[in-house]
Amino acid sequence: MFDTRFPQLLAASAAVLLAGCSMIPAYERPAAPVAASFPAYGDSLQTAAALPANGLPAAGIDWQDFFADTRLKRLIGMSLDNNRDLRVAVLSIEQARAQYQIRRADQLPTVSGALAGSRTPGASGGITSLYSAGLAVTSYELDFFGRVSSLKEAALGQYLATEEGRKSAQISLISAVANTYLSLLADEELLDITRQTLATRRESVKLSRLRFDSGVTSELDFRQAESLLEAAQVAYAQQQRQRALDENALTLLVGQPLTAELPTSASQTEPLARARLMAEVPAGLPSELLANRPDIRQAEQLLLASNANIGAARAAFFPRIALTATAGSASGHLSGLLQSGSWGWTLAPQLLLPIFDSGRNAAGLDSARAGRDIAVAQYEKSIQTAFREVADALANRSTLADQLQSQQRQANAEAVRFRLSDLRYQNGIASYLDLLDAQRSLFSAQQAVVQTRLAQLQSQVTLYKTLGGGWKEPAGAEQAANATRP
Repeated sequence: MFDTRFPQLLAASAAVLLAGCSMIPAYERPAAPVAASFPAYGDSLQTAAALPANGLPAAGIDWQDFFADTRLKRLIGMSLDNNRDLRVAVLSIEQARAQYQIRRADQLPTVSGALAGSRTPGASGGITSLYSAGLAVTSYELDFFGRVSSLKEAALGQYLATEEGRKSAQISLISAVANTYLSLLADEELLDITRQTLATRRESVKLSRLRFDSGVTSELDFRQAESLLEAAQVAYAQQQRQRALDENALTLLVGQPLTAELPTSASQTEPLARARLMAEVPAGLPSELLANRPDIRQAEQLLLASNANIGAARAAFFPRIALTATAGSASGHLSGLLQSGSWGWTLAPQLLLPIFDSGRNAAGLDSARAGRDIAVAQYEKSIQTAFREVADALANRSTLADQLQSQQRQANAEAVRFRLSDLRYQNGIASYLDLLDAQRSLFSAQQAVVQTRLAQLQSQVTLYKTLGGGWKEPAGAEQAANATRP
């Protein structure tokens, strides 16, 4: 008696065979080769880490919420729209997605329309003609051993890695724009300090010239004042050049001219000391970097792709079955090609079993395994690099705060010293050399305060970057991106 379950069993068996088996090694995430916690750098670090402004990890804070400066937000938004490096990263995603689609399409047969004709001389001197028209499936591989599916998984890993690479590029871009913008603010503040110093030293030179012409002081005092004036002129030219270079760098990052977006004088911006440019973020634990840093996730996706390549290399040792089939109409005369009774079909399976390949398949497997080991090392290195970057940023945040306080007190002391030295010199108690030394020290101390405050603010940006902040998409954009994924 015929078993009615036989067709269902046959269909299920065919589905299993067509699905094939995977020879991809089981994936185990390598252990993170870093300490369980970040180093502690004194009381100021512990306080900053324990009392964040909002309690969210850096990766959970939108850059729009992290940065408070309105002009800086506009510059970042413009850079995300126009920066060419970020545009290349986005287009690389499209290219990798297309490559993945190609590999996925290899799992299904390609059906094409075929029209063919041949005329062959016969043994008796006649000519044999054959014409055909129909549908054709050419060299479709039955993936019994998972070679095609392994290549598809490798392409998927490459595609997902490019997505993470785009996020890393966005994080780096936002950080670069913010740090360059902060440098411009510091440039303006340094230029303002230098202008004030130049005005003071010009007056000193005038007074020294009058005293020298009157025979009150020697030429030595006059030349010393003149030398300090020229030193300030040198510093002013250097700072103008640095501001131009920073402006050019920001223009490149943003990707378009910035005439209306940049401060043109110190009066258009708040001093760095009064600017509240960004929020504090907690450091968290090193294990959180695995989830928050796109570059680490990118390295892991490349590791998964290398692991899948091993499956494809293993499958190359087994038979490869290809299927070519046609179905349509065939006739010895072109005029009878579409007449009734001309229907026909062909089925041509082909099995290729590696017997002797001079070690090609074995070398391919060795190469795939070496590639996987390389990817493991790169993944571990990305974790170690991330750990070091966060630890450096934490050290900077802690020590720069103490350094800034001390340098501010030093600048205040130098300002008092300069005022007292000037009074003593006017009353003939101190030498002019004492006054010039106090003037020089005050200028250096004021510059050091601005530069240290810049380093402190930039360290906050760097900490936000190294903790994985800056790539979070708005809700609508993230849903749109997920909808386009394969």
